[in-house]
Amino acid sequence: MLQDKITQYSQEINEFTPTSAADVEQFRLRFLVSKGIVKSLFDEFKSVSPEEKRTLGKVLNDFKQLAELKFSEAQEQFAASAAKAERTADDLTLPGVGFQLGSRHPLSLVRKEIVEIFKKLGFIVAEGPEIEDDWHNFSALNFPPEHPARDMQDTFFVEKKDGNDIALRTHTSSVQVRLMEMGKPPFRAIMPGRVYRNEAISARAHCFFHQVEGLYVDEGVSFADLKQTLYHFVQELYGEGTKVRFRPSYFPFTEPSAEMDISCTICKGEGCQLCKYSGWVEILGCGMVDPNVLENCGIDSKKYTGFAFGMGIERITNLKYEIRDLRLFSENDVRFLSQFETEII
Repeated sequence: MLQDKITQYSQEINEFTPTSAADVEQFRLRFLVSKGIVKSLFDEFKSVSPEEKRTLGKVLNDFKQLAELKFSEAQEQFAASAAKAERTADDLTLPGVGFQLGSRHPLSLVRKEIVEIFKKLGFIVAEGPEIEDDWHNFSALNFPPEHPARDMQDTFFVEKKDGNDIALRTHTSSVQVRLMEMGKPPFRAIMPGRVYRNEAISARAHCFFHQVEGLYVDEGVSFADLKQTLYHFVQELYGEGTKVRFRPSYFPFTEPSAEMDISCTICKGEGCQLCKYSGWVEILGCGMVDPNVLENCGIDSKKYTGFAFGMGIERITNLKYEIRDLRLFSENDVRFLSQFETEII
């Protein structure tokens, strides 16, 4: 009878315990294919009497679901085992995969190169705090409280402490002041570091950037010394034959003051967006240290003279590597950074 067959096969299914994926496949072929036991029982069900159909219909459907569930559970069991075996089947005799070395940031590369050039000229490296008081950031550098030159600096003020404005430094000239306050001439140093200004971010400007400033104070220092020092720096950094020109300018802490341009390295002097189609790019400001600044730092301006200069590392890097958008320096895009010299960090 159909009922006896269903009972017999149900017991067989419940007792089925596969030991391999092959056992699971044999179960499928025996019960679930088109010529399997489940299909044959449904064919036999068609010939039973209407009274038996009412009772056997549900029993037969339950039997079919039992067979399908058993197959599904067994299939999942051996699929998980196969995946685990695949994960552990690595060939441990194969060579290992080495670590991919990172690369130094282009700004770090250029900063290091600038420092090395000036070290050969006898300049030491001096550093100072990024959060400065008004005296070191402005007043000692010939910026009186109401001086219009303060408007040249878009400053991030932090707080007012004991009547003194505290701000993120707008230039590393503050390190020059601290250096001159700490000793007596001669001073010959460069001051690399990060500075902050409240400016709109664009391809040519950012709210934070990096500077290298230089200071040389001694007896008999002249503007000719300044020009020759900077001319040598440009030839070392950009190569011999790079054209240089000086233009009169104004800075509160130097007098006389100048801006120094070099021939654009991107368009080779023909004119492009970076050089504003002039063929020249301004890379730094410079001048003779104003006597008031020397006196503010306790140095006799009648005995000593000096020169100072300051440059943005981003601008220098733009020209050296022909990068047209300085926002790339702070976006941490590995595709961009990986183009530069690979070194162990």
